[in-house]
Amino acid sequence: MKTLKDVISLKFKTSESEGVIFHGEGQQGDYITLELKKAKLVLNLNLGSNQLGSIFGHTSVTTGSLLDDHHWHSIIIERHGRNINLTLDRHMQHFRTNGEFDYLDLDYEITFGGMPFSGKPSSNSRKNFKGCMESINYNGNNITDLAKRKKLEPSNVGNLSFSCLEPHTVPVFFNATSYLEVPGRPSQDLFSVSFFFRTWNPNGLLLFSNFADDLGNVEIDINEGKVSVHINVTQAKKNRIDISS
Repeated sequence: MKTLKDVISLKFKTSESEGVIFHGEGQQGDYITLELKKAKLVLNLNLGSNQLGSIFGHTSVTTGSLLDDHHWHSIIIERHGRNINLTLDRHMQHFRTNGEFDYLDLDYEITFGGMPFSGKPSSNSRKNFKGCMESINYNGNNITDLAKRKKLEPSNVGNLSFSCLEPHTVPVFFNATSYLEVPGRPSQDLFSVSFFFRTWNPNGLLLFSNFADDLGNVEIDINEGKVSVHINVTQAKKNRIDISS
């Protein structure tokens, strides 16, 4: 396939921070790879480099963050020659690719959800995508519908299921005035708590608990983007312990 224009769109959701969403490459050195890295979206594109090294076509663009939140995210890639519009959740980023070539020359199959092992160092260091995708559209072809109806030729769909499992975790949203109060455990020497959280706010109280018999209290908060733990013990010489990370 040698194309001057490309439009690729899909939606995904995952709780993994790494994974190849789609990949295509050619014998001329052209390639396109969309992947998650550290929960950010990275598009790597090369419309061609020459062997002399004077034309270097590799282009890499990063967008978004915290995309491993198991919520649906939409991606649209629109390419006309070297001009690219990359849209993530309706936020568009425009850029031009490096090099001097306008055509994307892909000799091999395009793969969604991972990339085949090619023996190159780049292929074995990348994880395949783990999660859900829907509405995959490649240059007017509805890939999800074709895969479901087994109309892709040639294709190697592997172990796909056409449903999306929901995680068992139940999130709780706090609106800065709400809080959740649970009973303590009397006559227990051990205080243990664990939770995941995500917020855009740099400050806020995450947890507070008084110890029984006026022995003190424990407080976990976010202060200027750092998590701090404060343990106050009333009946000790060193009556306050502060840990921050």
